[in-house]
Amino acid sequence: MAKNNAKPKNARKSAIVSLVVILAVVAVVGYVALFGIGKGTMINYLKPWGEAISLGLDLRGGVYTVYAAEDDGSADFDSKMNSTVSILTSRLTRQGFTEANVARQGTDRIRVEIPNVSDPNEILEIIGTPAQLYFVDEAGNTIIEGSMVEDAQGSQDENGRPCVAFRLNDEGAKLFAEATAANLGKTISITLDGETISSATVQSVIAGGEGQITSPNFTAEEVQSLSTLILSGALPLNLEQLEVSAISATLGVEALDRAIQAGIIGVILVMLYMIIRYRLCGVVADIALTIYVMIVVLLLALTGAQLTLPGVAGIILGIGMAVDANVVIFERIREEMAAGRPLASAIKRGFSHALTAIIDANITTIIAAVVLYAFGTGTIRGFALTLGIGVATSMFTAVFVTHKLLDIFAALGIKNDKLFVR
Repeated sequence: MAKNNAKPKNARKSAIVSLVVILAVVAVVGYVALFGIGKGTMINYLKPWGEAISLGLDLRGGVYTVYAAEDDGSADFDSKMNSTVSILTSRLTRQGFTEANVARQGTDRIRVEIPNVSDPNEILEIIGTPAQLYFVDEAGNTIIEGSMVEDAQGSQDENGRPCVAFRLNDEGAKLFAEATAANLGKTISITLDGETISSATVQSVIAGGEGQITSPNFTAEEVQSLSTLILSGALPLNLEQLEVSAISATLGVEALDRAIQAGIIGVILVMLYMIIRYRLCGVVADIALTIYVMIVVLLLALTGAQLTLPGVAGIILGIGMAVDANVVIFERIREEMAAGRPLASAIKRGFSHALTAIIDANITTIIAAVVLYAFGTGTIRGFALTLGIGVATSMFTAVFVTHKLLDIFAALGIKNDKLFVR
């Protein structure tokens, strides 16, 4: 008898220890999420997760504009679109707008978002003004201008090393041939907005308007970057502005505060309802929901995903999915207990019966999120991203966290099964 009594006691003790450890971890992680850790100490400072999350334009204010590119009918139109995006990004970065987001929207449109800017004209001037690119000799005399460069792209020299191959228009080809003939053995540099971005020694006369910029230390990444900088003197495609808008930072902050308040109130009400409706199972659901929120916020902080106002809606919708999965599980468990099965068996069979429905519902929602992200634009992609993260996390917490917590509560040895479900 002593041995038989020892087993339940050991199981109960193990369950208590596991529950205390889980709650302690949740408390510590929650503290780190809210306040960060390490500031003013010997360890690196970990920001509060709320500060680490990148906010979208609709939440922190700024300017956005959408351009339509004129299809020139060339076979490399797609490549020119990508080059245009790179050039616009380069221009904005050089002007100090390092957080600007330039992305393709559909096949022929480009969306530019710049946070913390109030004057749209300031951005439009940067985007619309070509960079000042010049080829100059050792004396600083201008040989050709950037507008004469028709193309520049990564290539390989005769030794198979990375280099930049460029092509000039007729006027540029003539001037460059004359300049290289006059500067054999000397250096010709490329300057961008007054800054030298490349220098090379002229080894032969370059006629025909085509040449290479070589260096024994060039890497493929450096070649691609230099090609983009050379092309930044002029955009590969003509752009037509379709829309432009400035969003107030004050309105963005107010919208975020209201969304967070609504989310907190909603979560509290849901937690109370789960406890009233499912008792101890509701407590399990609330712990799992807390873990769910922490995981979602952590993923947003780690991945650098931009959080938009629709993205907040995606998180709240994911919370609904997480609660719905727990409801399905608890209802199956209650059916098993009503059939006379003991708690441990009811939990096992209830999970087994609920698992297919939970996975099917979450997978279909994830598919919808993927489609929205692939074909959507702007804030729609923000909604799709947070929805996908939220649903995937809710499936994890329902399948693993809730199951583990229920097993722990069942092992506590509570005699009254009615404390688990009504």
